[in-house]
Amino acid sequence: MISSTHIRREAIDGRQAVAEVPPNRIVEKPVPTSQHKDPRRYQLNQIIRRFAPTLGTLQNGTTTVRFQLKPSDPDFPFELERLDCEVQVPLSYPEESSSLLVRNKDIPRGFCLNIERGWDTLVSEKPNATLLALITALDKQLETFLSEQKVETVTLVSFRDTRHLEQSTTSLGESSASVPQVTHTKAPASTRDTYVPEESFTAEQITNAKARRAQEIRQLESRMGRLALYQKSADGVVYTLPLEPKRRANLPQGLQSVNSIQLIIPLLYPLQALRVLLNDVQSQDAEPLEEAFTTRAAQQSQMALMNHLNYLSQNMHTMAKQVQATKPAQLVPTSSSTAEQQASKAPETEGAPSTDREDGKGHIHVIPRPPEWSYEHESDGSDSDSDSWDSDSDSWDSGADSEEGGADIESHQLHISGVAQQVERGTAIIFPTIELYSIELLQISILNISIKCQRCKTLNDITGLKPETEKSISCRKCGSPSTAMFRQEMVHQNSTRAGFIDVSGCTVADMLPSTFVPTCSKCSTPSQGLVSVRGDAVTNVCRECHGRFTFKIPQVKFLAITPGSVLPPTIGPRRRQEKLGLHAGEPLPGRGACPHYRRSYRWFRFSCCSKVHPCDKCHDENEDHIQEWANRMICGWCSREQNYAVEACAFCGRSVIGKKGRGFWEGGKGTRDKSKMSRKDKRKFRRVGGGEAKKKE
Repeated sequence: MISSTHIRREAIDGRQAVAEVPPNRIVEKPVPTSQHKDPRRYQLNQIIRRFAPTLGTLQNGTTTVRFQLKPSDPDFPFELERLDCEVQVPLSYPEESSSLLVRNKDIPRGFCLNIERGWDTLVSEKPNATLLALITALDKQLETFLSEQKVETVTLVSFRDTRHLEQSTTSLGESSASVPQVTHTKAPASTRDTYVPEESFTAEQITNAKARRAQEIRQLESRMGRLALYQKSADGVVYTLPLEPKRRANLPQGLQSVNSIQLIIPLLYPLQALRVLLNDVQSQDAEPLEEAFTTRAAQQSQMALMNHLNYLSQNMHTMAKQVQATKPAQLVPTSSSTAEQQASKAPETEGAPSTDREDGKGHIHVIPRPPEWSYEHESDGSDSDSDSWDSDSDSWDSGADSEEGGADIESHQLHISGVAQQVERGTAIIFPTIELYSIELLQISILNISIKCQRCKTLNDITGLKPETEKSISCRKCGSPSTAMFRQEMVHQNSTRAGFIDVSGCTVADMLPSTFVPTCSKCSTPSQGLVSVRGDAVTNVCRECHGRFTFKIPQVKFLAITPGSVLPPTIGPRRRQEKLGLHAGEPLPGRGACPHYRRSYRWFRFSCCSKVHPCDKCHDENEDHIQEWANRMICGWCSREQNYAVEACAFCGRSVIGKKGRGFWEGGKGTRDKSKMSRKDKRKFRRVGGGEAKKKE
């Protein structure tokens, strides 16, 4: 007997009725880890994927998301094509609720207030709902909000009081006697606003600036245009770009939440200064860093836009520390600064030039020695950097010049920022136009390649090539051994190189369908292996956060940095060269003919044994193996060896297949068209005029 708490199915009138599930059996929908970790960013990404909105940031750090909502009700009664919405998400969301502003100019303001109040009602009724769920609920109840009575609004009109101008001069004199006179003192010349003329540029400078701006913007759009957070303003001045700091943990607490920036590119860039605004952070935390970026961009005007963005991403933590270090220095009184200046001038008067400046722009620059000349070991336990200058001895600390020092240098060069870098040798695999969507890392787990034998140029396949594992095969034609080993690297937004292939006895020709392992950019979870073919887009879902990701490899290039090793020695004794005693220009014995083929004026060199025979039957009579196709021949007229040709010699031009036939057959390639036959051919005039018919008559 089935318990009442279980799901029961009963057949009623030929149909199955399913009993209700007990409340204790109902489970909640699983929530992704990224939503638990950062619900604000997760919900904003939902809106970005759904509506592709325009993002902005207010001074208090509030993110504005502007998009157009089309009513989904097919029977929508109002003449409203799209609703222009602007959702304001505060920095402390979801502790602080969001708000909605309706930007439609064709709707009276009273009805816009009804929709905005309806949004506030939905937020209060559904406190745990996401922003996307609230927008969906707004779409369903949009007709209800517009059907309510219009809210009364007040229009503010500017008013200027001109009654004092209508008073007579006498009344003004009487009133001026009762009003105490106020004397205005002239401001000193030092406090007046000085006139600063605007900077002017020549026509040539403007033309060059516009050309450079267009070129760098094309580069920016080609590299960043496919990313999710990319936005471009209508005038082409403001670009919203994603930003991933290299060391987010080292940033100040107020800047760790930055995920995107607004890059302001003036129309006369680089003549005008480049500016940046940080999104998702407070203005008091972002402004010092933004000013530091603007100052550096003005100083390094020769750098391109992508160089500025890469520098900001890689050195954001360093710039933030420098900004924090300059704040206490600005609060020091003037007396202390003058004392420091006097103290710094004292050594100069004694004859020792000062080279220590905080900005690093002294007229004396110290050029460090190359690391291979001297290298400092940290065996003494000091915390000093290996590239520090020893002021007492005025020289670099050379340390111990030993083999261990060289090994340390090599290991230091191979491990940069905690990521193992492969030695640049062999053949590099590069994906120049790879497309990564919601993927932070991509790596090849199983590589399948096509190689070309160095001896016979035959294509062979090497499959199942795993990282750091050497695999050997033999050529299917000549049997020469070939080896290959794959050294893996990570592919990401700033690197399109997938690794190196070390080959021996062959060269890399092409990449076959291989297995790739993508890493989700939301939860940093590696996915299962996915097989990809060149030109096809592969889309899958993350197993952890259920986010969708896509990657596509339109093109694969191979860069041979170092050539492969020499061909391995052949197995067995070396074959002796066949001595035929031929001389170029002289005919072969019997002009190359043999008893089997009397009109074949050539000899053949067979590829199976590399020996020369007049024909295949002569080969079978003199050899004990099966003959293979001959790819070279020796002309019977001039005795010159050459590649196989069908009819004539490539040197002397004589025919090697006998004289061409005449008349009907034309040497086997003739024609039966009587109009093209020779006049000497008896078949040309056979049965012309109906001779057989006349005889019968």
